Amino acid sequence: MPLAKYSSIFTSADLEILQKVFDQLCQERRLALKDRDQRERLACEVIEAFENGFTDETELWHTLSKRRTASA
Repeated sequence: MPLAKYSSIFTSADLEILQKVFDQLCQERRLALKDRDQRERLACEVIEAFENGFTDETELWHTLSKRRTASA
């Protein structure tokens, strides 16, 4: 994944949150390792949302999850 467009410096705690949310979303969307392009797009979405202020794990997941409720 080309990360050149991301200017943030992520801490190990940030990376842990990003990885957890990415893994949860991959499972939810049933993205296998072979779905490289879709996984890369999803990774970009996760990083972009994080950089836009959704830094809480639950909030980040709810922002990107297809299972979010109308009230969320």
